[in-house]
This record gives sequence, structure tokens and C-alpha cells, in this order.
Amino acid sequence: MAVNVCHFLPSQLSSFIPTCRLLALKSSKARITCSAKPLSSYMEARGKFLEFPHASAPIRALMFDLVSTVENRLDSQLSPCTLPPDVQYFENQNGNAQASLQIRSGLNSSSIDFILGSWIHCELPTGALNITSLSAYLNSSTNAPNFLIELIQSSPTSLIFILDLPPRKDLVLDPDYLHTFYESTKLDTYRQMLEKVPEVRPYFSPTLYIRCAVSPTAIMVRIETESGESARTEEIVRSYVDPVAKELLEIWLNQCACAEREVEETDKAYLEKRDSVNRSKTIEIDLASSFPRLFGQEVADRVIGEIRKVYTGT
Repeated sequence: MAVNVCHFLPSQLSSFIPTCRLLALKSSKARITCSAKPLSSYMEARGKFLEFPHASAPIRALMFDLVSTVENRLDSQLSPCTLPPDVQYFENQNGNAQASLQIRSGLNSSSIDFILGSWIHCELPTGALNITSLSAYLNSSTNAPNFLIELIQSSPTSLIFILDLPPRKDLVLDPDYLHTFYESTKLDTYRQMLEKVPEVRPYFSPTLYIRCAVSPTAIMVRIETESGESARTEEIVRSYVDPVAKELLEIWLNQCACAEREVEETDKAYLEKRDSVNRSKTIEIDLASSFPRLFGQEVADRVIGEIRKVYTGT
């Protein structure tokens, strides 16, 4: 999921999932087969999502603010989430892996294809793994970049932060696109500012496809503080991650989501094909390999099936 079930579910999540299963199997009455425990209504499921219940306080506040900003600006262009309640919230049989998913599709007159938000929580012997994410996808009426933020926290002192406006055109073949969305907006200065923080180091995804899909200004960093210094991690989130994420979201809203761009029919066909390949890869790399091991095949099939419907427009 994000990786969201979200756009970039990190491949390193796969290394955590066998541990989650092992933990479940150690339970006195654990079963390998998993099933979801759905909430009773759409409103209850949406409320569960907006709580970001397992995230740290500054991450919870940031994600709530980002979701609220997107919905306040774009609400008139979005339809309500229509996912079944047992897809909006689901967990495995033992309750040590839980997730929440919200998808709001754009109306026909909008350049928004859909907005996807999610969180994943998994209890490990070494602690909790928490992933929170928000992605916004545009349709072929515009060629502007999408939006992505993801925070992966494996301990109170370890955090991976991914923030990007993933391009939807080849930046080598279209230098004007590079200039419009990445150079003139000075996106690289945000990454440079973060990397000046002593506890921040570059993060390199082990998945080559992800490295190809992000922009040259993508923020992909690992925040590591000393053992017992969780307060410092939270301070970095509040002082650096929070303002940078909000500024990039504003840039995306103003320059991409709410700016009209003329797209020729031939370019629309290219965008539709590129977007389709990208989304298929997201399911193949991120979800199809990880979700069955984390939630069980039945739950994974149900959730991935609903995501695929949104991704393919069927």
C-alpha cells in the first residue's frame, strides 16, 4: 500500500513480512490462513484511516494536514471513496498486521485520476513497522507530474522519507518539462536542505524500477538518530520533514493539479500507456508479492482486486 498500498510500497517491506508471519505462527492458536476484520461502515473506515493510529505524533499531524489540504482544495473534483469497508480497513487473522486504504476518484471534468492514501502497521519482535503514504495521480488531460509522499518507520529512531513529483514524460526528450516542473520550481533545494541535517542520509531503494520512476529532484532519505533519541527523530519530522512536505504539496497543487495544460491527442495516448505500465508495475512489484504474505491470499486478492479496478478504470 503504499508504498502504500500506495504508489511505492518499498521492496524492503518484503524482508519484514516473513518475520510477521513467524510472529503469528508463534501464537498459541495462530493459523497461516488470514482473513480481514472489516469495519461496519464507510464512515467508520474513513475515520480509522484519518486517525493514523500507529504513527508518531508529528507524522500523524503531518499526514492529517496533507490529506485535509488535498481534500479542501480538490474536494469539488473528487467523488467519495467507494471501496468496500473490508478493503478500506483490513488486518490478518492474528491482528498483528493491519492496514487502512482510501481512494477517491476524480470526476469526469477533473484532471485528477484518483487520490490514494494508506497506512500499514505490522508488529515485529524488534518493534513496530509503520508506513504512511499519500499519492495523487493525474489523468491524460494533463501531462503534469503526480505527487507522492511516504514515511516508513521501523523504530522510534529510524525513518525513511520519500517525497517526489514523479514525472510522466521523458525528461531527456522534453527539457521544457524538466524546466517547468523541476528547475523553475527549485525542487532540488528542498532535498539539499534536508541533507544538511546531520542525522539525514541518502536512501537508495533496492528496487531499480523505483529508482527509474522517480524524478531527479526526488527526496529519498533515511533519518537515523542515536538509540533512545526518539525525541530528536520527532523534532526532525516537525522542523524539516513537515514544512518541506507541505511546500511541495502546495507546488503540486498550484503547478500541476490546478493548472491547465493543453495535451495533444498523440500525447494523451502516450500518457495513458505510460501511466498504465507504471500502475501495473506498482501492483506487480509492490503488492502482488508482499500482500499475500502479510495478510493472506484471500485478503490480498480482495484488496488488490479493488486497487486494480481503480488503476485500470474498469
